[in-house]
Formats: sequence, C-alpha cells, structure tokens
Amino acid sequence: MKFIVQIFRILVGALFIFSGAVKVVDPIGSQYKFEEYFSASVLDLEFLIPYALPFAIILIVVEITLGAALLVGWKSKFTVRSLLVTIIFFSFLTWYSAYYNKVTDCGCFGDAIKLTPWQSFYKDVILTIAILILNFRINDINTIDSKSFAKKITFLAFFLSGGIVYHVLNHLPIIDFRPYAIGENIEEGMKYPEDGTLPKVHDFMLEDSQNDLAPLLLRKEKLMLIVVYSLDKSNLKGIPNVKEAARKAKQKGYTVYGVSASFDEDLQQLKKEYSLPFDFLFCDETTLKTMIRSNPGVMTFERGTVVDKKSWRDVNDLKL
Repeated sequence: MKFIVQIFRILVGALFIFSGAVKVVDPIGSQYKFEEYFSASVLDLEFLIPYALPFAIILIVVEITLGAALLVGWKSKFTVRSLLVTIIFFSFLTWYSAYYNKVTDCGCFGDAIKLTPWQSFYKDVILTIAILILNFRINDINTIDSKSFAKKITFLAFFLSGGIVYHVLNHLPIIDFRPYAIGENIEEGMKYPEDGTLPKVHDFMLEDSQNDLAPLLLRKEKLMLIVVYSLDKSNLKGIPNVKEAARKAKQKGYTVYGVSASFDEDLQQLKKEYSLPFDFLFCDETTLKTMIRSNPGVMTFERGTVVDKKSWRDVNDLKL
C-alpha cells in the first residue's frame, strides 16, 4: 500500500504542477474562463466578474504550490486536505459544465490541452479518489530530505509562480498555445479539418462599414493590426505607444489598421483625440482577446502569417 501511496503522490503532485504551469504562462486566459463561469448564462454570479483575474491568479499559484508541497512532503496533512478542497471545487465546476452543457472547455489545462466537459469531470473524479487515498494514508507521505528543504522548495514554487504571473500580466504569455501564435498562418488556420470540426481560426473578420476586408488584408506583404478589443477596458496610457509603432510601420511600407469591438463613434473620438494615423475595423471581441492578451496590443503579419506581437509596453521591441 505504501508503494501505491507514493505513486498517487507523484501523479497527483505532477498533474497539479502541470495544470498550473500551462496556465501560469497565460493567466489572462484563466481570467476569461472564470468570467465565462460567472456569467449570467452559467453560474449567474456576475458580481464576481470583476474579481475573475484575482481568482485566476490564486488558482494558478495554489495549484503549483500544493503540487510541489505534495512532492516534497511539506506539511502533508495541510497539503493533502487543501488539495482535497481544491479538487472538490474543480469537480463541481466540471460536473456543472458537463451536465448542463454550459462551458464546452473547462480550461483545466489552459489552451495547451482541450478536454470535453465529461472528460474533465472523469479526470477530476479519478483525482478525487487518489487524493482521498492520500488523505487516509497521510502518515505514509514522508518529507523528502528534510523539513527545511521541503519548506524551501514549496516557497520557491510559490514565489516563482507568482513572479511569472506578474511578468506575463505586464507583457504577453511566455508560451502561446493559441492559433494566433507567432509563426501561425491565419488563412491556413481557417480551413476546415477533414473530420468536419470547426477550424482552429473562426469568427475572424475585419469589417468596415460594408465589407469583410480580412481576405484582402491577409494577402498583404506587410500588415500591422492595432488591437483595442474594448475601448472601455483599454489602458489609454498605451495609445501613444501604439500610435508611434503605427507611424514607424507606415514608413516601412506596412498597411496599418486598428481593430476593435467597440462602437464606431467612440473609436472615431479616440482617433481624433490622439490623431491616430489609421482607421478602425470591426472584429469580434472574443476573437480579439484570443489574438493577443493586451489591450491595446500590436500584431504584424506577412501574407497572413503572424510575424510578431507585443503588448503596448513593449512595442519598441517590435520586429518591423
């Protein structure tokens, strides 16, 4: 039985660390997932939506820290019982998503691995059983090396995950698992797979008052898109930065457009106030949030292939 306990200890600890690791590189994605869960059509807890990002950060840091603590055996009783509370919370969310068909992707592994709601729930059931066994056999979970070493590793995991979150929130995801990552071709991503499922890229349109300009723009040799997915939520301190990036890009022969889901009147006012050297096109807000985790943010393309993307803080480093 002790051998089985050690196997479960390693599997549970490693899985929690992996789950947190694929989300720590993109905490904004977890924020959007919590916003989806809190929405009126799912849990109807809209008053929690403003706290979606803190929830996401806490979840990510807790997953990594508890996973590390279990592996090294730091405060075993506290760690295992915290894991049990966490997995019960996850199990409820995944069961609710599956049973009521509310959220098609729970976001358990971020954008790295997609699971159906029922797959996610069954995964959580297995983890719950494993953690319950660990709970009943806590005395078999020994500290690796020494208590001091276990404590240092646990706190290292805590501060490291927190540091990565801070860096990513101020810049862009360290690893981009989405279909708009650097090197991805948007037109290729819009093609339907042979099995008839949705293409990786869908709802991608760049519309003016009359037409969808996406097919034309994706064939441009040099294209820059200034993404302002929601003007109300945009950090206006970044507008002068992206304006300067657009000016430099135009000098180098780029076609430049802003893209947003905000009202045209508000965008025209923004353009006038900041003397922006580009017009705005309309694109679905969810699509824009998927394209880049910065508001505003800048993306460059060559014949439909993403060449570079930067948050407004880093546009000086943009490859032009």
